[in-house]
Parts: sequence; C-alpha cells; structure tokens
Amino acid sequence: MCGFLAFRSQEITKTEQESFETFSYRGPDESRILKLEENVILAFHRLSIMDLSHDGMQPFVNSERDALVCNGEIYNYKQIQDTLLSSIKLRSKSDCEVILPLFKKFGLEKLCKNLDGEFAFVIWDSSKKTFLAARDQFGIRPLFYGLKKDDSSMAFSSEVKGLIGFCNEIKPFPPGHYYDGEKFVEFDSVYKVEISTELTKEDALHGIKQLLEQAVIKRMRSDAKVGYLLSGGLDSSLVCAIAARESTEKIKTFAVGINEDPIDAKYARVVADHIGSDHTEYLFSKSDLLETLDDLIYRLESFDITTIRASLGMDLICRHIKKTTDIKVLMTGECSDEMFGYKYTDFAPSAEEFQKEAKKRVKELYIYDVLRADRCISSNSLEARVPFSDKSFAKFVMSIPPKLKMNTTGHGKYLLRAAFDLEDYLPQSILFRQKAAFSDAVGHSSVDFLKTLADITITEEELASAPVKYPHCTPKTKESYLYRSIFERHYPGQSHLIKDIWLPNQEWENCKVSDPSARALPNYGKSGV
Repeated sequence: MCGFLAFRSQEITKTEQESFETFSYRGPDESRILKLEENVILAFHRLSIMDLSHDGMQPFVNSERDALVCNGEIYNYKQIQDTLLSSIKLRSKSDCEVILPLFKKFGLEKLCKNLDGEFAFVIWDSSKKTFLAARDQFGIRPLFYGLKKDDSSMAFSSEVKGLIGFCNEIKPFPPGHYYDGEKFVEFDSVYKVEISTELTKEDALHGIKQLLEQAVIKRMRSDAKVGYLLSGGLDSSLVCAIAARESTEKIKTFAVGINEDPIDAKYARVVADHIGSDHTEYLFSKSDLLETLDDLIYRLESFDITTIRASLGMDLICRHIKKTTDIKVLMTGECSDEMFGYKYTDFAPSAEEFQKEAKKRVKELYIYDVLRADRCISSNSLEARVPFSDKSFAKFVMSIPPKLKMNTTGHGKYLLRAAFDLEDYLPQSILFRQKAAFSDAVGHSSVDFLKTLADITITEEELASAPVKYPHCTPKTKESYLYRSIFERHYPGQSHLIKDIWLPNQEWENCKVSDPSARALPNYGKSGV
C-alpha cells in the first residue's frame, strides 16, 4: 500500500507536514513532497511493489505539468501500454504510470472504465487548474476528501488522519466514482449489476471457477514477494489453493489464532499440508490484545464492533509477517461473504431479499471488511490484494440468480464450494466446512476477553449516558461504548465516517440480535469448532 496527500497551499505548513507523516507506514520505502505550481502540493509515501527502482516513485509528472499520485495496482497495465499507449514512451515499469497518459488521451471517464485493478488516485489537471480523483468499484484502496479550513478548497488523503488537522467536512470518497473537479460521477457499480435470468447452475459453477482462478493469477504478478493469509475457511483456502497450483515454487501461507483456543489455525494447517505451502502459524495472547487496542482503533479509523474484533488477529499476524519476513504483498479472502451470503442470510425470506441484502453489503464493504483489511495490512507496511473483488468475477457473481445462491443444501455459499468440488483443490472437510466468523475464528476467548475488558472498564452510568453523548450509532453494549470512546479521543466529531454498526438484517426472523457475531444466531451450529 502507498499513501498520498493532495491539496492547495502556498507553502506546506507544519500541520500539513505532520498530517502527511501520520500515515507514513503506508509507504516506508520513499517519501516525497512536490510543490507543482505556486499553490499545488502533492505528497506521496511509496511502498515499492512494481518496478522497485526509483523510476517508479511518484508523483508522476508529464511535460505539461499534469501530475498523478495513485495508491493502486493496475492489473491490465501491460494491455493498456501495448494497445492504447503504444506510441508513448514511459519512464518506468510501474503499473500506475499508465494512468496519466491514458487520461490525457481519453479523458477521465474512459480512463476509469478501462482500468482493471484496485486504485485510488488524484490527478492535477494543469489546463483546468483543478484536482480530479477516482476510486475503484469496491473501495479496496482508501480515499477521503475534506475542505481546507483556511480557504474551503478540496483536499484528498489516503486516510482520515491525513486531513483531520487542517480540514473540515471530511468524508469517504465514494467507491466506483470519479470527481471531475465539480461533481462526483459514478462510473462502475457492482451492486447495480442486473440479474442474468438465463444463467443455469452449470453456467454459474463454470464462471465462478474460471473467473476466480483468473483473479488470483493476475494478482500473483509482483516484483516484490507475495504471501497469503490463510484462515482455514473457504475463501482464503480457495485463494491459496489456486495460487499453489499456479506457482512454480511453494507459496508462503500464514495463519493466526489466540493461544487458548486457536479455532481456525488447526484447519489452516490441514489446508497448508494439502496444498504443500510453506506455512507459518502465529499465536497471540490476551495481553497482546490489551496492548494493541488503542493504537489499532487509531489506525483503523473505525469504532465498529465486528471490524475491531476481526482486526486484532489480522493486525497481529501482519505485524509478525512484517517483522520476520521480506514479504510485501498479501493475498486475502475478503469480499466473498457479501456476494455469496453470510450465516444470517440463511434466513433471507426470499430470493429478492437475498439479492437486496447482497447489494447493500457490497455497496458498504468499504466501511467494514475492506477498511479492516486495508488498515491492518497497510499500517504494517504491506499491500493487500483481494481476488474476490476482481471486477469481472464480482459482476458475474452478482448477476447469478439469487435463488441459486441461497442456502438450500445446508451449506452456505454452496455455489462457491461446488465450483471447486470437481478437482482436488481442497479436502472435503475444508471445502464443506461451516466456518466461524473471522473475529471468532481466531479463538472465541479473544472476543470473550474484549467483552470482559469492557465490563471492567465501562460503568453502567456511562452506558446509560450513551444516547445523549453519542446520538449517532449509539453504543448498545459496554464493548461498543469502549471502542467508541477510544475512537472519539482520536477522531472527535468524526463518527459520521461509519454509517452504522454492522449487524445482521434486523428485519428478518432469527436475526434480531444485539451482537454482530454469528455465534448469536440460532444456525451457528458446529461453525468454528
């Protein structure tokens, strides 16, 4: 992951400089602040992944003094170079460098629609004297904007903490949109894909397998070393199994758990043995949770319960990877549940309601699981790649008739499981395992410890005051109150950044629960044991 800041200023102030430094962990390899014109500042922290030489350092600036900063991976950059930019000489082998000449040749909308990847970028358009910006359709790469306190001009940053010192009205940049200098325009929307009523089950199975394989393979290309997060659940196991088949050498996989009851770590070992990976298992303690909680919430920029629970294990394994290996890229299994279904979507009252819920979850992914993966990985100076967010794969899955995706077999996400059941990708015990939610799967005792910590820390009087003190996303439990109080200490008045506390659909039968964990549902059964 890289990180950038873009704004107008005659001279960069001490506050702006300090704001830029708050997320330097996103790009520890090189940092640069460029004053492009008399009042245009572009600042960039680089994590070198493609073209490890200095040639790949940003901002990229052309002869007309247009400039680009981008946090992203453009997987079709070679095709763009060969077909659309064959007459243009580029200075580097960086995948992101194609963005600026493609913009100059075709304009912002066609540029965005031609990119296949995970990206957030800002362009300074010298002819129009304005900033332009865009973000990928899932919001895999973070981007925020705000209005400067001194002149109300728009500023952009990879993280909220980069703007909070000198901006008002900070908001997330909407995924699948570009900003043309005046307004936001939607150019891509996975959640709006129309259902293909002609698709049969066989078509669905073939498409899922083929497109997920392609999504993983294209994300394996890197000049820096790649590792794989392996939870032992279906999604990450499939990603690892595909990569292991395609790699010419053993892939490196990593699992995490709490030392008292590491639920998923034992399943991850089964997968690792099956696919022949070079596997590392990292177990943490309750004291690790206590020591990291405050700083983690600062880095997450969220107070959502399930986001924080799930982040603790992920952050600790990423820290271990950063400390003990030379890996810089991590493949992850996020974005699957939102399209194929959670445990609670077993209770969807109809196919229409299932699809409606999938659209909602896909649209809001950037607030929850995508945010978690980005911050846990990037704040440890690593890069996330997310095959399930692949544009072609995701649009195909969202086009599958929801009646085919609903749980009618006793196995959630049946289509995904069945698509890889024809060959020996995974053991049957893994392929058809009912997995626990990640926040529980690192070990039930980790969540129980957090609840106990909150019971000790937060008084009944404080919880009773929550509706008055926190009218937006009011904490309903002591655990939620604890997270919110830490968040407000770091980001006072910024709770609007999180739309709501993640919970199952409260309108459905069996889903009216106060805890986001799947353990609260009546169909949890043997999940995570």
